[in-house]
Amino acid sequence: MLKIFRRQRRGLPAAQLEALKQSVLGSAFVGSSTLNGPFESSRGFGITFTQAGVEPLTARFPALAPWLEATLGLPAIRALTPWWRPSPKRLPNAWYLNLLMVGPGAEVGRHIDGTLMGPAGVTDHPPECVSVLYLSVPAAAGGELQLWNGSVPVGLIAPREGDAVHFRGDLAHAVRAFEGPAEARRASLVLEQYVFEPDALAKVPVFQLDSRAGFGAYLKDHAARPPRSFELEP
Repeated sequence: MLKIFRRQRRGLPAAQLEALKQSVLGSAFVGSSTLNGPFESSRGFGITFTQAGVEPLTARFPALAPWLEATLGLPAIRALTPWWRPSPKRLPNAWYLNLLMVGPGAEVGRHIDGTLMGPAGVTDHPPECVSVLYLSVPAAAGGELQLWNGSVPVGLIAPREGDAVHFRGDLAHAVRAFEGPAEARRASLVLEQYVFEPDALAKVPVFQLDSRAGFGAYLKDHAARPPRSFELEP
């Protein structure tokens, strides 16, 4: 059994964090959340990917590469595994990455993550773990991450810019509202990390970006990407 959660000071070096923040917060894909229910008051975009999708993901968002290297699969599992227990042999093989942006007064209600259960065609299969990186945290009261193991509260984590938090994927969690000026935004990257059997994994898209920013966002993104170069065979 994994530890309940672990907080990591400075999830990325300052320069890499700033580059990542500029990349995703300034993306044309930022729009109303693609998730429903407790996320209706938030903004962002989501990306589904498997191991084969890491390359197209980092090609689209190069600034993500250091965060994925520091978090994807084994690093997050090691962070939650007691020192005396070996790491599990089966590691995450599918992921859902969500940019979560909330303004003052907005909260994310209590829930258990399971975004990829539908695409994978499974039920009662939460992530193995969830990893959060705080990109932007206003100097304001509130915004804590609450964790429950069943009905028992097990964590209350105050957000701090640059910190990372890893927690067990079967934990219910919520984000409290914060107080601040109207223009303030709390932003984090949330990475749901799943371990699927081969038949379920085969149903998960290798790489899929979901955004409600409109078709113009895809055109803008395409125009901003450098053209591919081709070598002619002799």
